Amino acid sequence: MYLRTKGGVTITNSKLPQGDSHSDNVYLFPNMLDHYQIQLTRMLEAEQYSDAKELLKFLLHCQGEDERNYEEWQSLLSWLDMAFPAGEEVPVSQEAEEDKLRRQALDPGQQDESYIRQVLYIMKNHPMMDQQILALERAALLRDPGVDAEITSWLLENQLHPVLQFKALQCLRKRGASGLIALTRMSEKVELDISVTPLSLDDFPEPVTQVLERVERVTESFDPTLPHFAREVWKECLQFIYGTSLYEWMLEGDGDMIDCFAAALHLTLMISTYGMADDDEIRDTYGITQTLRFRYEQACKMMREVNEAGERLE
Repeated sequence: MYLRTKGGVTITNSKLPQGDSHSDNVYLFPNMLDHYQIQLTRMLEAEQYSDAKELLKFLLHCQGEDERNYEEWQSLLSWLDMAFPAGEEVPVSQEAEEDKLRRQALDPGQQDESYIRQVLYIMKNHPMMDQQILALERAALLRDPGVDAEITSWLLENQLHPVLQFKALQCLRKRGASGLIALTRMSEKVELDISVTPLSLDDFPEPVTQVLERVERVTESFDPTLPHFAREVWKECLQFIYGTSLYEWMLEGDGDMIDCFAAALHLTLMISTYGMADDDEIRDTYGITQTLRFRYEQACKMMREVNEAGERLE
């Protein structure tokens, strides 16, 4: 296969293994270099050090870059290797400490009425959704029992973005709330149980995680950064469709349904990362026969709708 990306990277062999063999096959153009630099920053901010090391190794194997870039990447990789040796898992106690530090950063300790009102005001009224989401993280730590009712009424009385709805449901679950709540999501009337709202990818039912695992296995062989991107795209998609008929359709499906959603995720990932994709090859890779074509097209339509909604938000 020969894949020429749109203003990005040229790969002459899609079956490359990970490792030094990347060096003769990958060239980064300016816009893709910026894309990877942004992803590297996000990985470091999220303390995803293993993913960051894989991305740095990938970048070091690319050709045609400024020598200063290679020096910076190598320096950062050396530091990460020293601080987080290969195969060394983060101890549970350290993870707990990191969670504790994050909670401390979001929780001022003394929560007076003014602080509580400020958090809830930002949650409801800030024009930037990322600030509203941050306010929801703070709201999860508020000790005022009346906060549950404030969040619930805000959810019920406003047409919120699907991602914001999902984050609000997560906030309520973290606060220990339970019960059913009726919402309109992606133009559908749904009834959701707050107490089972997934807090992470691992909390989702097995078919959901199998879709991602399928794509990760396929993509990691020719670009070690794609599994990370696939995870982010899939997480965003799930936040949009959680609780909808399409989401339930995926859960009720068999292995064929998982293949259809995995192929759709792969297609979306390639287009968003490289600017184009070989639809025929992707369908062949995931075993999408003519019988499965309708379900595959429905999954692709869902992914497109999520992407378009995300673009309108930006």
